[in-house]
Formats: sequence, structure tokens, C-alpha cells
Amino acid sequence: MPSVRQPILLQKKPDWFRVRREHGPNYLELRRLVLEEGLHTVCQEARCPNIYECWNQRTATFMILGDRCTRACRFCNVRWGRSGTVDWEEPRRVAEAVERLGLDFAVITSVNRDDLPDGGAAVFAATIREIRSRIPSCGIEVLIPDFLGNWYALRTVVEARPEVIAHNIETVPRLFRVIQPWDDYGRSLELFRRVQAMDDAIALKSGLIVGMGETWDELLAVMRDLREVGVEILTIGQYLPPTPRHFPLHRYYTLEEFEELRRIGEEELGYVYVESGPLVRSSYHAKEQYERYRARRLEVRRG
Repeated sequence: MPSVRQPILLQKKPDWFRVRREHGPNYLELRRLVLEEGLHTVCQEARCPNIYECWNQRTATFMILGDRCTRACRFCNVRWGRSGTVDWEEPRRVAEAVERLGLDFAVITSVNRDDLPDGGAAVFAATIREIRSRIPSCGIEVLIPDFLGNWYALRTVVEARPEVIAHNIETVPRLFRVIQPWDDYGRSLELFRRVQAMDDAIALKSGLIVGMGETWDELLAVMRDLREVGVEILTIGQYLPPTPRHFPLHRYYTLEEFEELRRIGEEELGYVYVESGPLVRSSYHAKEQYERYRARRLEVRRG
């Protein structure tokens, strides 16, 4: 695999790497709703390649706490800068959007807000409660930052009882300083340990993006580390530089490699669900992932 110092900058996308742009009625309705309510989605801000498929299926990942991130990770397209004040009406507007869309599973994420003492944990909790009050049966996944290791803030989110708590590790430890220098690999692993200790009924999920110069062995080591701290759902997708200013692409993984990572994760490491493919992103098929996790839990109880 190419080293970090020798990026492959001019590569032709594989023939199977295609996104179908379909502006169907559900897509148009969701886009209109996001604009009307003044909401943000990670689908738009991060230029997710699955936005057409997901929005046409009436699924979206709502991004709370504004659209400016206090960290400038080199792989991410979300804008960096000073964030504004906290909008305490945002949880209500998100819940109203979830209700209007008739969702039975909602995914909520945020920008990093290191400027806030709790990193925005209280807004996460308020959003969960607002959705619960309107649609008690709606499943909720939250994709959270590390809160800079503020475990009291983490408890605030845990006590709101989402079905899934996700936190993306993104890459291997060797590349953290280059790609996401404000993050800490050990702190991210500790976050999962803490959630499991606080409430082991919550499903734990993480995500990796590949093609930034990691080795195969490094990738498998991260997958093992995540399993050891209780993660049972894992997503693995291909890195695509949003712009030439972002961290360069080192290589495309093949479909066979993605399938091998899935097989190793599920059959050798014991993950309940590994979603692995070139266009996979953290919230892709989130509802299906949780349903499989829940079914596995029921099997264990009965067995």
C-alpha cells in the first residue's frame, strides 16, 4: 500500500464508482423542509455521495449546533470557523422535521463545538427528548464528538437514552496528527468504554474511511481495538477528497477488499454488522444496522 509521503494524486475513478443523481419527489420535499426550518444536514455540508439515494428514501442525518466546526480536519468538507451562539429552538425544529417526514428512525450529528463547556451535549439531549415527545416509537442514533474527554457531558447524552451512540474513529492512530490533529485515538476508545459502563443497552457504532495511506495491518488493528471497547456496528467507506485543498487520496480500495474487511469484521472479530463499501458513510443504512443489532441481542437473550 502506498506510504503517506507518496500520494497517488491522479487516479481514475473505478468504473463501478458512480452516483446516480435522482431528484425525486421525496428528495425535493426533504430539501424544501430543510430550507423552511433553517436546518443543516451532514448530507449537504459534507457532500455525501449518498444524498440522492437517502433523501429519496426519506432518510437524512440532521446536523445540530450550527454549520461551523471548531476543528479543521483535513478530510472533512464541513466549514471550519468560529461558531455562533447556541440555538435552543433547534431541537424543536429538528423534531418537527422528523415528525413531518414520518420517520421511524432518526440520525442526529453535530459539528464539533469545543467553544462550549459541554461540547453541545445538552443540545443533543434536548433534541433526543423533543423527538421522543413527538414520536415515542422513533429510533434515534446520535453521532457525537469526543467532548474533549468531558465524561459528564457524555453522561448527559447517555441519560437521554438514544438507541445508538456513534463516534467515528475515522483513521488509524499514525495518521491522527496529520489528518485530525485535534482528535485523540485513546480518548475516542475511552468514550466507548465510558458509554458501555454507563448503559450497556445502548448500541455502540464507529466508522472508518480508507484510502488515506493506512496499511492493511493498521486498519485491522483499529477494528480489533474498537471491538475490545464494545463497538458492534462498524462502517467502512472510501475516502474522497472534497476539494484539492483537502488531504490527498492515496488509493482506491477494490470491491474485493471492502468485502474482505466486512468478512473479517463479522466472521473473525465478532461485529454484529459491518457496512463496508466505496460509497458507505457513517449514517448509511443506519436503521437497517440497528435492526440487525437488535435482532442479534434478542437471539442472545433467547439462547
